[in-house]
Amino acid sequence: MKLKSVFVALLLGLSAAGYAQQQDLVRYVNTLQGTNSKHELTRGNTYPTTALPFGMHTWTPQTGRNGDGWKYQYFKDKIRGFQQAHQCSSWTNDYAVFSLMPGIDQLQVDENARELAFSHADEVARPDYYKVKFQNQISTEIAPTERGAHLRFSYPKGRKGFLVLDGYTNISGVTIDAKKRKISGYVNNGRGFKPGFKSFFVMFFDQPIKKFGTWENRKQTVHADSTTAEGLGKGAWLEFAAGSTVQVKVASSYISAAQAELNLSRELGAAKKLEQTQAKAAAVWNASLGKIQVEGGTEADKATFYSCFFRASLFSRKFYELDEKGQPYYFSPYDGKVHQGYMFTDTGFWDTFRAQFPLNAMLHPEMHGRYMNAMLDAYDQCGWLPSWSFPSEAGSMIGNHAISLFADAWVKGIRTFDPERALKAYQHEANNKGPWGPANGRDGWKEYYQIGYVPYPKYREATAKTLEYAYDDFCGYQLATQTNNSFFADVFSRNMYNYRNVYDKSSGFMRGRDVDGQWTKNFDPVEWGGPFTEGNAWHYQWSVFQDTEGLINLMGGNKAFTNKLDSVFSGPNTVKTGTYGGMIHEMTEMVMANMGQYAHGNQPIQHMVYLYNYANEPWKAQYHARNVMAKLYDATENGYPGDEDQGQTSSWYVLSALGFYSVTPGVDEYVFGSPAFEKTSIKLENGKTFTVLANGNNKENVYIQSATLNGKPYTKNFIRHADIVNGGTLIFEMGPKPNTGRGMLSEDKPFSLTAVK
Repeated sequence: MKLKSVFVALLLGLSAAGYAQQQDLVRYVNTLQGTNSKHELTRGNTYPTTALPFGMHTWTPQTGRNGDGWKYQYFKDKIRGFQQAHQCSSWTNDYAVFSLMPGIDQLQVDENARELAFSHADEVARPDYYKVKFQNQISTEIAPTERGAHLRFSYPKGRKGFLVLDGYTNISGVTIDAKKRKISGYVNNGRGFKPGFKSFFVMFFDQPIKKFGTWENRKQTVHADSTTAEGLGKGAWLEFAAGSTVQVKVASSYISAAQAELNLSRELGAAKKLEQTQAKAAAVWNASLGKIQVEGGTEADKATFYSCFFRASLFSRKFYELDEKGQPYYFSPYDGKVHQGYMFTDTGFWDTFRAQFPLNAMLHPEMHGRYMNAMLDAYDQCGWLPSWSFPSEAGSMIGNHAISLFADAWVKGIRTFDPERALKAYQHEANNKGPWGPANGRDGWKEYYQIGYVPYPKYREATAKTLEYAYDDFCGYQLATQTNNSFFADVFSRNMYNYRNVYDKSSGFMRGRDVDGQWTKNFDPVEWGGPFTEGNAWHYQWSVFQDTEGLINLMGGNKAFTNKLDSVFSGPNTVKTGTYGGMIHEMTEMVMANMGQYAHGNQPIQHMVYLYNYANEPWKAQYHARNVMAKLYDATENGYPGDEDQGQTSSWYVLSALGFYSVTPGVDEYVFGSPAFEKTSIKLENGKTFTVLANGNNKENVYIQSATLNGKPYTKNFIRHADIVNGGTLIFEMGPKPNTGRGMLSEDKPFSLTAVK
């Protein structure tokens, strides 16, 4: 796939003023990666996010209508607004949104009438800076802060300049103070909020306001000289002197209007020019991206890596603010009250427990420790652990993966929380069904305990739920064991092998099973849906994260297991739509990838390539990991093989490019694949550095011939978290053919329950 000319220009761009002495990694990031998406086919479902790492608010251009989950689609050629945004999935839409849109000659408030044509050749999309020049010669620029942004609208000489503030899809309020060059107000839009939820905003302009008024976006009614408005879709409009260049400083707060002004003063007060804000943002991003420095490979390889690393550094989003004394506090989306401490949001654990959170645990342990306590605070405030926060609890997808985060943090030395409190919260989660979605508590929890699996068709997606519940119970057992809690260790150990109860030896697959123990009839492993979640039996065969050796034994031993793994790639990419009744985008993406039944665009199978390490064929993991990286990822608008999903699909790439992956979060191991670069330096929060050297690495030399760790021979097919965070050097000697004798001993294999119990 050819890189677009605009992207090549990004790679060649000079670093912004103010951080010339810092390594300029921002230049590799293309925030348009994955934006060429639509309902039928997603290439990431991303938008060109202009933000700081884990920032509370982000900004983006808007090509879609208000309320459309596809807020920016690369194939469109008109923009209708520049939004404060928070969306982490096109399928859930956005919240706390308002937008600004410039115009010339005459006022146009309607979102269809005001949209302007542009070309990607006139667009710059970086983490620290977004710019577009419209065909009518208006230009818009954005530089981000954590809770705000610095924008600049440049109007062509001699043309009247207008700016429209759109209150988006629900209730909003605006107040215009023309003398102070200020607009303040709030928006309330999104789903499932507690009473009192508002995003308060304030914005200051550096140019005089010539004319002004309010309007509403239902009937497009405009009121000149009006200074206040409140209700559905209320907004504001301004007119500036002809040919003006107008800078706008914007910040928002979920707590109060006064806090919004404090956020603006703290983050933007000293910046007279947008370039100052951009330089600070670039410095922040270069420090964040600089936590992993790669050497070797092509410029395109580095662009793919750092573009993915950028996406992996956005979620979960900060939902806390700093008071006048600099202390953290937040408006809780769970109980509608203000609390002291830290809160985070905008993630779905079904996606992100696999790689995004393990990556955070490695690179951002302080933030990760705060996150653990924030989950327990959320439990106290709404009675349930988070599973899909946006920003409150939605309960979407399946599983109870908060316990995975707790267990993974604890075994990796992040012990900021009370483990018994976490175990009690998980016990409640595992023994009840909440009022929201299927992952709020447990669908089928009684049957899961009584008969050892979730029956189908009594419960939809039952086999997938059984598999993920069993993994979660292992994580509960692991946390209990690690903290010497024999009561909970006994409780959760009873069910962590329940995966065995949905394995059908006659077919060799995980299958749906009814309450009487009968297998679902007319079974076809390529049929999607039914007892599975966004996948089929080929995908869920491998969802035994905690006990791969036990799965190997069920399937008849190492050779039978690796033959089945091989068949995922060698079989036809056939799809039966099953209970979906038609092609969904995940099916289309699997067919397009043309890698058999391997469906990397969705999460259930993303760990599968690493399972060869458990069955004496680790070289196949090395081959497939490199092949997936090379074939399914790049830094263009088509850069992902499916939904990016709150940093998970990007984190898979980042970890895999380092040469290892978190197959079993809750265990302190990363399983080897094949590093994508000749040298990678991981700068850790404790001040130490872990270096991965891959001598002789190139596109042909993907196979590990031998390895040393800190100068000593290393035969294991995994590395421990402690070995990484303690600093050191892992050296691989790479070659074009497999070394079939390396990593064959039982102690070389990664963790499995069956091997240790």
